[in-house]
Amino acid sequence: MIQIARPLSYAALLSLSMLALAPPAEAQRRVAPDSLRMIQEIEPLHGSRGTVVTVYTENLPLQARVHVGVGATRTGFEALAEGKQGMWGEVSGTISIPETAPYDRALMIVAFDAIFAPIGLSDPFHVTRPDGTLDRTGRITDEGVECLAMRDGDEFLYTLVGNTEGLSAGDPIVVTARMVEMSTCQQGTTLEVIEAHPPAS
Repeated sequence: MIQIARPLSYAALLSLSMLALAPPAEAQRRVAPDSLRMIQEIEPLHGSRGTVVTVYTENLPLQARVHVGVGATRTGFEALAEGKQGMWGEVSGTISIPETAPYDRALMIVAFDAIFAPIGLSDPFHVTRPDGTLDRTGRITDEGVECLAMRDGDEFLYTLVGNTEGLSAGDPIVVTARMVEMSTCQQGTTLEVIEAHPPAS
């Protein structure tokens, strides 16, 4: 997990729930990861709906206003908070993961400017059910070094431990799994597979 080492005493973003603030129509932009800077720190990297996520980054272009939201690759995002950058361009604050967040896709924290053009994107945040599980649909690949690997529909890399018997490269797969905090897999995000089966045809 990425630890926040700096006190969040700069221009704090206002934490707003999606239910309390309907995002403006222009906020429904599509996320294009290749054109964005990386948001440097988010904490935690997974949790249930309603989890408060702390955001900190120093590498965004200077803006009069910065908005923060959540979204998934190739889909729209929701505006959840706004604030001003510090004098050196640093942005810090918190957002709450929406109650509508999916269990079967990773979310990213998205920073965007005053006219809702995306300018920054975080590592994926994984939304889990109250029991800690999530679902992923993808394909087993041959990328694994220490562990079996898969790519989901958004091309995120996962390594799999647990109930993986019978799985091999090329298999389309749906897994129900739990996040693994510490792993020897050394790649991607590690999931402990509880159940695996082919996608419904």
